[in-house]
Amino acid sequence: MEMESPRSPEAEIGHRVEDLWEVAEPQLSPSEKLNSCFEDIAVASFPRPLGSQVIEIPSNASLADTVEILSKNKILSAPIRNVDAPEDASWIDKYIGIVEFAGIAMWLLYQSEAAANGTAGSAVGSPVANLVSRLGSFTFRRTSSGRVETTTDPESDETTSVGGSFFETLTSSEFYKNTKVGDISGSFRWAPFLALQTSDTFLTMLLLLSKYRMKSLPVVDIGGDKIENIITQSSVVHMLAECVGLPWFESWGTKKLSELGLPLMKPCKLVKVNEDQPVLKAFQLMREKGVGGLPVMDTSGTKAIGNISIRDVQYLLTAPNIYKDYRTITAKDFLTAVRQHLKEQHEASPLLGSVITCRRDDEVKDIILKLDSEKIHRIYVIDDKGNTEGVITLRDIISKLVHEPRHYFGDFFDGVVPLPPNSTV
Repeated sequence: MEMESPRSPEAEIGHRVEDLWEVAEPQLSPSEKLNSCFEDIAVASFPRPLGSQVIEIPSNASLADTVEILSKNKILSAPIRNVDAPEDASWIDKYIGIVEFAGIAMWLLYQSEAAANGTAGSAVGSPVANLVSRLGSFTFRRTSSGRVETTTDPESDETTSVGGSFFETLTSSEFYKNTKVGDISGSFRWAPFLALQTSDTFLTMLLLLSKYRMKSLPVVDIGGDKIENIITQSSVVHMLAECVGLPWFESWGTKKLSELGLPLMKPCKLVKVNEDQPVLKAFQLMREKGVGGLPVMDTSGTKAIGNISIRDVQYLLTAPNIYKDYRTITAKDFLTAVRQHLKEQHEASPLLGSVITCRRDDEVKDIILKLDSEKIHRIYVIDDKGNTEGVITLRDIISKLVHEPRHYFGDFFDGVVPLPPNSTV
């Protein structure tokens, strides 16, 4: 009787792990066996999405062009290719970093605030200063009631939140259209450009995406001149979803979240915004706390009515006109406007659905299947009353799959370029 062939390239990886699992040393613990299996598989075998190619951004592309490329290809980030590098340059000289939606938005906001405060690079008459004269500055302040609001004039006695025309004015400015993406590389580095070689192992890749908080990992050949693949947290979770049913996966995936110590964060530490707070506060918190998304809570502060992720910042840059009728843009207004925009454009998005939730006694494989099928990066944990008490992310799931052996990385990080002096993150 012939064995059923794997249903996908990702499932083929699962079968390879299964083969290694069966011959692993019997004295090893299940965790050690998984480490051993993933250490024996090279990242060169990680499948690329069907019909896909690595999207690159030329360093002389404008911020406007960069946002359009990212949005058109439905990706959150892309490597920046140095247009001044010789044609025969190796990958290490050919690429100067990774640009993200989040980095562009935060850089624009930072420059606007810096110009209003008269700091370096914002002289009177400069593109930034001219833009600010039209936009007004914005700062975050806490009112006597404790509510955080966004003000457009730091000298004003009244708190005036950023209006709906803010991003429409910003994205139509010459500053936005003319600034080159190469000029801002490193200013807001949300994801360092750290590449894997094709000979590196799955264990290395999984640890970098979890414990070391990398969002994506370019894969290159030693001495090569291009990026062969980009592995993301989402693609790893998709691989795991394709492994459901295999004995090695079931031995781990049938554990309850609570058995694996999930969620990792205590309820009091959950980063969140209330529905009536400015949406810019949500993105500011993501940058300050180093998280990729957060729940929007109802007026009681106990139940989530929506989720805003760092990738949703694209809607401030690609569809600024949808807010023009709003005097202010609260988190709730943002969700309402974007959902209406997506419906009109007939676009599929996790924002259109209700908040995806789970409970502590759910099995980890059910969470993986939900994350993969819904194409989301986080799921919220609720109690018996429906109150939000935690969050589980793609990174959390991966972190429970493997562990870092003592002295595992050795000199792996030697030579990694440090953050530039002008970095604001």
